[in-house]
Amino acid sequence: MTATVTVGEFSRMTNLSVKTLHHYHDIGLLAPAFVDPSSGYRRYETVQVGTALLIRRLRDLRMPLPDVQAVVSSTDRRVREETLRAHLDRMESELQVTRGVVTSLRSLLTDDPEPMQVAYRYIPPFRAYAVRAHVERPEIGAWCVEVFGQLDALAAVQGIRATAGATYSDDFFTEDAGEVVAFLPVAPTAEPADGFELVDLPGGFFAIGVHAGAMADFDRTYGALGSHVADHCTVAPGSIRELYVVSPGDTPDESSYRTEVCWPIQQLPVSPASKG
Repeated sequence: MTATVTVGEFSRMTNLSVKTLHHYHDIGLLAPAFVDPSSGYRRYETVQVGTALLIRRLRDLRMPLPDVQAVVSSTDRRVREETLRAHLDRMESELQVTRGVVTSLRSLLTDDPEPMQVAYRYIPPFRAYAVRAHVERPEIGAWCVEVFGQLDALAAVQGIRATAGATYSDDFFTEDAGEVVAFLPVAPTAEPADGFELVDLPGGFFAIGVHAGAMADFDRTYGALGSHVADHCTVAPGSIRELYVVSPGDTPDESSYRTEVCWPIQQLPVSPASKG
């Protein structure tokens, strides 16, 4: 016969606290084998130790409880393996992000930053296919992957060779959520396309800094360019633009990415030499 033990004994066997075991019971993840109807005392069977250890391992991997439930309750090995594989893939992605942040942090603490090379350019008005949405900052990565995938597919179908980009409203920065417009420049005579807006972006003067490589330290580019603009230019109303010169759709090599950050300014600065 399988022995039954108290919740305290089961806690020692599995290294799961009594509070955690009570929670797992309440949500239906790991129910005790027997609950005394008069006292409410819980007893577990020793054959449940393996299940409890499996749950512990999955939670050590920060797997969400609904996914843990799917693994524990499913008798289909394929479903269990797919759930675990999907979670491990998410963890690998998170690890890559963490590595990038660590590299950026070490650079921030140890390197003396070189002055940013800033170019000034007048960008004339142009027409573009666009996708517009109110996007929260934590969701911007996933949103860009989806939307620029759609724009890349449209460009392939129509034979469009142009640098895609996006505009970001002030609210996106100040409130962590705001309007983002992803765009793909097209000819002025372009016909409407299903699922996309036709928009006319205004022309203007811009101070432009190039961000090279992955996005882990993208904020440093913004900080350097914004500081340069504050020191040497007059800011103009309008949205900041990003132009994705070399993007994830062009190469899997993050070190090859090139993004132009375009900060709106009132006019092209006058150099000291030209004043004389």
